[in-house]
Amino acid sequence: MKIAIMGGWNTDSGASYHSEMIGRAFIEQGHQLKVFTFYEDSFHGTSITGENEDYVTRCMTTSNAKPPRLNPVPFLTEEYDYFIVEDLGMLPKDLLGKIFHRIRKKAKTINVVHDGALAEDPSFYQFDWDAIVSFDSRYINFLKKAYDKDKIHMIPYPAHNMQTGDKKAAREKLGLPQDKKIVLTFGPASQMVAPLIPAISSLKNDYPLHILGITNHDRSLKLLKAFKPSSIADIEIRVDAPDINKLYEYLQAVDVLVVNKPNVGRVVLSSTIFQCLGSGCPIVALASDFTVMFGDAIISFTSTKELVSGIKSVFDKDKRYEVINKGREKFIKENSATAVAGKFIELFKKLTG
Repeated sequence: MKIAIMGGWNTDSGASYHSEMIGRAFIEQGHQLKVFTFYEDSFHGTSITGENEDYVTRCMTTSNAKPPRLNPVPFLTEEYDYFIVEDLGMLPKDLLGKIFHRIRKKAKTINVVHDGALAEDPSFYQFDWDAIVSFDSRYINFLKKAYDKDKIHMIPYPAHNMQTGDKKAAREKLGLPQDKKIVLTFGPASQMVAPLIPAISSLKNDYPLHILGITNHDRSLKLLKAFKPSSIADIEIRVDAPDINKLYEYLQAVDVLVVNKPNVGRVVLSSTIFQCLGSGCPIVALASDFTVMFGDAIISFTSTKELVSGIKSVFDKDKRYEVINKGREKFIKENSATAVAGKFIELFKKLTG
């Protein structure tokens, strides 16, 4: 099949991660892919995390650019039969609207909804999509109020395929200590983990503890660096925005990843957890709307006491640790990038009869 994706690519945003996971799975399954993504001077996210592949064209700004820009030529001249739009709210909608009738003549159109509520901007509703994709029933509950329910399809958010590695070798390659229990936080979300460092550091009384922060996000760096002069923690900060391959090297090297995303008052999910599960690295995450779909694939906490207890379970490899290992394997089998890409192919076939 000939497939086009319009949206983020090789950046540190959840929408980009979704595009990359299904897009690369399409290629692995033998399909042809074209990607229309943001200019390097106007993209969604905080960092560009990879080099352009030969099937990627940078041809638009975000919707927030002043003024927004879109080069219509790639959309009109490239060959594709299915056109997937990722996170419409971040795209130059009205400019896309001017050529959408031409796109519909050549391809079936699919809108993957990343927003957690119906938009109040009328520009969202100018498109007559062939299909609208939601990640779970929470999204369907609000989408059906504004869209034809027969066009709404539920395809889960993709988890990275299982890709575990050798911890000792990964630590040697990355220059990390072999004799420490390493707790990881990375990316812009590190700013929300930073307040937990005093609680995490209490574990140093029972374990040789090393806290690793990897980010180039200014506020995250500021909060993490505030602990450097103190004796509260053995903390190492690396200024970087690793691509998925480098990130997986880090995940395979550490003992546990901590995620701390509180409720935000709308439908949400944690692209970070979906991105990281396939590494086999245990994840201890705040129980919130971001994590409701993961069940036994992660250890959840609601207090710093439960946070510390969850990390201890990982360090000690107790029964709870065994439970999440089994839960993670089941979750990835059902929601892997390969499986999710297959569901999109099934949708394409349905759309073309």
